[in-house]
Amino acid sequence: MDFAPDERTTELIGVLTDFLETEVYPAEAELDAELAAHPERWSEPDVVGRLRASARARGLWNLFLPGERGAGLTNLQYAPLAELTGRSIRLAPAALNCAAPDTGNMELLAEFGTEAQQSAWLEPLLDARIRSSFCMTEPDVASSDATNIETRIERDGASYVITGRKWWSTGAMNPDAALFIVMGKTDPDADRHRQQSMILVPRNTPGVTVARPLTVFGYDDREHGGHAEIEFDHVRVPAENLLGAEGAGFAMAQARLGPGRIHHCMRLLGMAERALELVRARAASRVAFGRPLAEQGVVRHWAADARVQLEALRLLVLKTAWMMDTVGNKAAMTEIQAIKIAVPSAVEGILDRAIQLFGAAGVSADTPLARMWVAARTLRLADGPDEVHRMSLGKAELGSSR
Repeated sequence: MDFAPDERTTELIGVLTDFLETEVYPAEAELDAELAAHPERWSEPDVVGRLRASARARGLWNLFLPGERGAGLTNLQYAPLAELTGRSIRLAPAALNCAAPDTGNMELLAEFGTEAQQSAWLEPLLDARIRSSFCMTEPDVASSDATNIETRIERDGASYVITGRKWWSTGAMNPDAALFIVMGKTDPDADRHRQQSMILVPRNTPGVTVARPLTVFGYDDREHGGHAEIEFDHVRVPAENLLGAEGAGFAMAQARLGPGRIHHCMRLLGMAERALELVRARAASRVAFGRPLAEQGVVRHWAADARVQLEALRLLVLKTAWMMDTVGNKAAMTEIQAIKIAVPSAVEGILDRAIQLFGAAGVSADTPLARMWVAARTLRLADGPDEVHRMSLGKAELGSSR
């Protein structure tokens, strides 16, 4: 295993670092000002569109997607770039067209979509002309077990009819989210992992109602299109809108979530590194009890523990990326589960101690720490809660069949 960045990755790291320092970090205050000036607007902030144009001109576009449709990078090549975008989690991934849920939806369309589906939806997503949402989680069932979903997708002649309620559909409050990828049951009597299918539902289809926005620890995440509860009331779409095969929805969801999980972990490392930069500056400049914070023993212990955790976790993330590239996502499932368990929890702890060091300023909007903590804490639930990943990994580790 050789995790040293190759020539192309090194070049992109340089370009992306310059983009962050000269354009993205300075735009963070501009984003806050724009959101404050338009409190009811859910469409993409103007600052994101401006940064997108610059990122595209710099060759920083669709870096997440391998193959000819994307930048052609491997997971290992993408890892340090995704980490850098995590340093400005509210702006950088979106500026590079590398933000969830669009990334996962583009991966689904690229892998399972027909030519017509790719022409209608994948191409405009790759070009950032539209946005999308993924509708899987439901309010009335324990969605940590995806086989619980109750939304029905029923065949009726040349159509499918969708009935159900979804929530935490990220991005759906944005009126530019033209496509909803909906997961539901086509055959409730089939094997529990063959009951589900996915279908493409245009936003403007009769019967689709975006009912309300949801907040995350009080944040509405308008810069990312928010999170919505959506009603599907006998929504009729053509049968050719089925994505993949009937009964393949659960397997497709797992195919979608594997890359998503490692991308989240890559970005989390970037969040933690930026937090440590802020900690270093704060600890050197603030004095308590006659000494700079950097000379206080507890602060040094926090810094040491954070560095050990980050170096170890980065190696595990890179190993996981390497395995996904060399043996495939399925064979790398142990590593994917391990990083999904370890990274969000560790980064949450690092951010928590950074907030503690900053005191009252840490819980305010004057630093990015509070928003980053919320992102890390939320990722202990998103794409599968810690407990489910631990249960699955423990089962595999013990060789249990049940």
